[in-house]
Amino acid sequence: MKKLLLTAFAAALTVSAARAEKLVIKGSDTLGAKLVPQLAEAFKAKNSGVSFEIAAEGSTTGIAAIIDGTADIGMASRRAKGTEVATAATKGVKMSPTVVAYDGIAIVVNANNPLKNLTKRQLEQIFTGDVTDWSAVGGKAGKISLYTRNTASGTYSEFKEMAMSKRDYAGSSQKLAGNEQIVAEVAQNPNGIGYVGMAYVKAKGLKVLSVDGGTPTKGSVQAHNYPLARNTYFYTNGAPQGLVKKFIDFIMSADGEKIIDQVGFVPVK
Repeated sequence: MKKLLLTAFAAALTVSAARAEKLVIKGSDTLGAKLVPQLAEAFKAKNSGVSFEIAAEGSTTGIAAIIDGTADIGMASRRAKGTEVATAATKGVKMSPTVVAYDGIAIVVNANNPLKNLTKRQLEQIFTGDVTDWSAVGGKAGKISLYTRNTASGTYSEFKEMAMSKRDYAGSSQKLAGNEQIVAEVAQNPNGIGYVGMAYVKAKGLKVLSVDGGTPTKGSVQAHNYPLARNTYFYTNGAPQGLVKKFIDFIMSADGEKIIDQVGFVPVK
């Protein structure tokens, strides 16, 4: 009898393990710090037996994880570079992007900063170090403190592309791991300036500046009228299949897009 019970228990464990499914998702902090965990929880509520492993350490790490086969989904706030696509191809990996949400890179300063708007030209001058004092762009005199993402970040690359004419960041810029770290530093530094995704602008002590007169709103980002509007991506090896496709289909559903909107991103549809 004891042997029969042990056999039945082992069989049940085998069936349970077979039914359990896990999605490994790596990459973008912009997506992975807030949005994807909430989407994952909602998906799990509708799909018992599914688990997630989410690591948000920058878009570059997500793309690399698809290339080396250590993730099912690579989160990215930028397109894969030509060199990354070529490297993937040499390993038999086809980098396939799916746009999961729209975002706007918001320029944030301390709430006590009197400025309301900067031009793209002024942003370039500030973040490249051509301008180092707020008085040079119409603000109150004081040395500008620059906060940027680190080099693994897709936002770091996208901002350089979109706002800095592909020039290098100032040597004085302080590179931080995530959006929330930038928010914390700018909120406590009267002379601070940084950039974050739209989902991170509601923290106390912040002010969002307009860029060339435009602000990152749902409408301006969806229409890509805001100068720093962008797509965010899930990368997979080939077209999404199986559980990956099921998760992406959920994201694109009414329930998924409601979460995207609530978190502070802009739904694709």
